[in-house]
Amino acid sequence: MKIERSKTLFEEAKKYIPGGVNSPVRAFKSVGDTPRFIEKAKGSHIWDVDGNEYIDYVCSWGPMILGHAHPEVIKAIVEQAEKGTSYGAPTELEVKLAKIIVDMVPSFEKVRMVNSGTEATMSAIRLARGYTKRDKIVKFEGCYHGHVDSLLVKAGSGLATFGVPTSPGIPEDFAKHTITVPYNNIDALKQVIAEFGNEVACIIMEPIMANAGLITPENNFLENVREITEENGIILIFDEVITGFRLSSGGAQKYFNITPDLSCFGKIIGGGLPVGAFGGKAEIMDYLAPEGPVYQAGTLSGNPLAMVAGIKTLEILQRPGTYEVLREKGKKFAEGIKSAAEKAGVADKLCFKNVESLSCIFFTNTNVKDFSTATTSNTEAYATFFREMLKEGVYLAPSQFEVAFVSTAHTDKDIEKSIQAAEKAFSAIKNTL
Repeated sequence: MKIERSKTLFEEAKKYIPGGVNSPVRAFKSVGDTPRFIEKAKGSHIWDVDGNEYIDYVCSWGPMILGHAHPEVIKAIVEQAEKGTSYGAPTELEVKLAKIIVDMVPSFEKVRMVNSGTEATMSAIRLARGYTKRDKIVKFEGCYHGHVDSLLVKAGSGLATFGVPTSPGIPEDFAKHTITVPYNNIDALKQVIAEFGNEVACIIMEPIMANAGLITPENNFLENVREITEENGIILIFDEVITGFRLSSGGAQKYFNITPDLSCFGKIIGGGLPVGAFGGKAEIMDYLAPEGPVYQAGTLSGNPLAMVAGIKTLEILQRPGTYEVLREKGKKFAEGIKSAAEKAGVADKLCFKNVESLSCIFFTNTNVKDFSTATTSNTEAYATFFREMLKEGVYLAPSQFEVAFVSTAHTDKDIEKSIQAAEKAFSAIKNTL
């Protein structure tokens, strides 16, 4: 596989862009390879600048649930672009998309459009603090909610610890208001709430962890978190930037039948364009300016191009049978990869996770239920597996701690080819596990 053009561009990019990329995981550092510079994409396939073609399971990290360059979405974007790309003023499109989202998401009464998932989580936390007049927040170890100062924290060795900054540039005074608890550990959460409950403004969580690999809630974990927050006047925030409109038409909250107070969305609701949103109960959302005292603003919020792409994407997702098709494709891919591991004789050394069209292979025989168990994965083995799959024309996430996304555009042929590639890749790493 020739990648000379990608190598050249990467070296040039490093002269002008920190690390040569605009988001760290794209640098391929954890998999020991050169990042592929992508030239075009269509359906379930992407092509790099050297002309190599790949079956894409990154899907722009989730937004391309309908595949790349869906003709109806592209048509909507082009038609809107001819009318202008940004106005800095209200549009009917914002109202239309807001209504669609409110109708689809069980917990939403009102929604505010923003430009990214990070902006959505940051704003939702500020709103929760303003509404409750409390300062502390609780997050779960390994859940990623964007590069917000108060959320880029790590836990210590105890069951529940105050966060300390994970990144330079974050004052300890910011992080000290964040308490980190292990995911799926309801006793640790109860311990925190018993001590600090009347100081906690909100608990923010991914209902399914999808930024440390794929980790699902166990033993009625979500139900117990919801009960604890209600009993203590704490705002429950679901970060559905990944799970929103992917697990079901109403996101993870509809899938699990849990109603949070606020939720954050992104990715899919913009059809591949930069977008984010947060919303929930009208009583809480009305604390936002200009209605209330909590300030939040954005020049490009509600951008018309993002709105039409989101409208068309959600309209297509609501067509009969769409989620059933997506579920079957996701199941076929996940079960096929597991079968490939069994044929290669390595399945007993791996941990497989799959929910709807999301899946992940942990290179550990430990049952992964939280961030701590996720870190038992053999990242070197994953890196080798990744490179072997890439050679076979299958583009996976360049990190053990990400998920694979299946879209409606993935064909049976795509999936079969990916399974065959996986059997070869597993066989290649068999002696390293």
